[in-house]
Amino acid sequence: MKNKSFTALCISSVMSVLLWCSCQNGQSTSGLSTNVVNIPASGGGASNGNLPVIVFGDTSHDFGSMNQGEKVSWTYRFKNTGNADLIISSAVGSCGCTVPHYPKGTVHAGDTGTIDVTFDSEGKQGKVLKSVTVVTNCQPSTKILTFTANIQIPKYK
Repeated sequence: MKNKSFTALCISSVMSVLLWCSCQNGQSTSGLSTNVVNIPASGGGASNGNLPVIVFGDTSHDFGSMNQGEKVSWTYRFKNTGNADLIISSAVGSCGCTVPHYPKGTVHAGDTGTIDVTFDSEGKQGKVLKSVTVVTNCQPSTKILTFTANIQIPKYK
């Protein structure tokens, strides 16, 4: 019984230290201050108006026809037209063949940015539709970027 109590006390102490370290000075371990996170809307939907707004020039792209095995890239351009700093917390492709790269810091009100997406058509064929889900601190918090391609299997002589 003493051994179980001692183990529980050790685990509790370690958890307390980890929690304290992660919250020290309001800083996150990713280097972004937690001060930039603003929850401006209430549960009922009321807002104080200080929101970032992400506006994309285009949310879809057609690569057209391409040969199987080709890698192609596209840049989705956006602007923060809101009144607060924009934070993109993640951008995730619909499969491993779709790899997005996005700004890791804040995008200030009025500033622009890009999300670069690379698609690897290896092993794919025919018409494909792929997507990237972008998660931000906007309302709504997610935005979907899409692209299509028609992948041809090369004919060898």
